[in-house]
Amino acid sequence: MKIGFIGLGNVGGKLAGSLLRNKFDLTVRDLDKELTKHFEKLGAKVAKSAQQLSQEVDLIITCLPSPKICSEVMEGDDGVLNGLCKDKIWLEMSTTDEAEVKRIGQKVRERKAIPLDAPVSGGCHRAATGNIAIFVGGKREAFEKILPALTVMGRQVLHTGELGSASVLKVITNYLASVHLVALGEAWTVAKKSNLDLKKTFKGISVSSGNSFVHETESQVILNGSYNINFTMDLVLKDTGLFDNLAKKLNAQLEISPKIVEIFKDGQKKFGSRAWSSMIVKRMEDLNKIDFRADGFPSELIDEETEEKGYEI
Repeated sequence: MKIGFIGLGNVGGKLAGSLLRNKFDLTVRDLDKELTKHFEKLGAKVAKSAQQLSQEVDLIITCLPSPKICSEVMEGDDGVLNGLCKDKIWLEMSTTDEAEVKRIGQKVRERKAIPLDAPVSGGCHRAATGNIAIFVGGKREAFEKILPALTVMGRQVLHTGELGSASVLKVITNYLASVHLVALGEAWTVAKKSNLDLKKTFKGISVSSGNSFVHETESQVILNGSYNINFTMDLVLKDTGLFDNLAKKLNAQLEISPKIVEIFKDGQKKFGSRAWSSMIVKRMEDLNKIDFRADGFPSELIDEETEEKGYEI
């Protein structure tokens, strides 16, 4: 199977790296020429346009920052759609809107090709080692066809149902992660003002009913002071906005979601769009004139688990 990968950013570059490391025939495309040169040195081919890439491979993967950019890459004059033909597969690995992936998916079907959505979850450090989780929506037969590629990019792979279902699940999980992060800011504030040993507090939360994946990962770079989680404030706002908008479309009456959007908008205003998303807790540090520092925590997360072939869950 020949694979094309469009979007070599924080997550996409790591997923594409896993494919290359596992000897897949890979063609890449990104506007950043330095990134494509790096992949070319590692053995990947480089396409001059999204259309050319689409014409030359069997599986086209997009992993892009926003639905708008994905639309441009797919629907432009030299975009992916104009290179599609029967039985090619488009795999959308961006975090995107269910309605948008279905809209473009219909255009993919009109060219007799097959659309799948496959967002990932688990952090950039796990994307680097092929240990991230992948949700996949769309035709079961197409999912099974590309499973060998999915199981080198991710450890646990879940087929979620019809096209768009994976994107909904991903938006839900990202919303929960954002809530956990905001809550951690308040938890660390109370711990600090109670004069608790923050290193011991980290351990205590980790073995308690209050534990979460967000605590196990993001609390480490918060306590270090780097806040470097390889995910930025604007991306969280995109994801929380997608969740909140979906709830409104469904006429789901929510209480916490609008507040989370408001909090991250304030964080973006204070620290900038490209600030690390875990800096949202700095709102509490600044408000209370404290910091959440403790010795022995890393400035950046590294996945120390052994890379293993993934599997369907």
